[in-house]
Amino acid sequence: MGARDKLREYFLANINKVITTQKLRKVAGISEYARRIRELRDLEGYQIKTHVDRADLKPGEYILETSVQKPAISRAVSPQLRVEILERNGYTCQLCGAGAGDPDPYNPTRKVRLHIDHIKPAAQYGSVDKANLRVLCSACNQGRSNVQPPTDTALNVLAKIRKLSKKEQREIYGFLKKKFEGEE
Repeated sequence: MGARDKLREYFLANINKVITTQKLRKVAGISEYARRIRELRDLEGYQIKTHVDRADLKPGEYILETSVQKPAISRAVSPQLRVEILERNGYTCQLCGAGAGDPDPYNPTRKVRLHIDHIKPAAQYGSVDKANLRVLCSACNQGRSNVQPPTDTALNVLAKIRKLSKKEQREIYGFLKKKFEGEE
């Protein structure tokens, strides 16, 4: 029985119970147990949660909430598409501007790695096409984890405008007034 099978069996026998990394490492019998957990989550659709997903969990704690599996989603980005997205985005994070090999902002002893990110997360049925992909550094990508940014509806845009200075608001007002002058 492989490590993933052992972990699946253990999680299913302990639904809604907090399980520590030490226990999971022991059950799996390998040091790469975290990768097997991601496979259970991403490839098999098990809803295994961590401290990133639930505030009541501490780092190093996992919980399988239910045995019901979500549909597995293909999130594979081909090597050719990966290179194309990296080149298009100038080999830099599209949120913070970090490049591969720059110091990690949270751990200066580590270097930033670049990831291909789904703008609309694959877990929310985001597609694997160029328009839905961008480059993020490891720090920004980890913090984002299946979070979809708010859409640019009129109310969301107005909320953004309200946060601007009066000068910037007047600039926008002037632009819109000029653009729509004489229409009504």
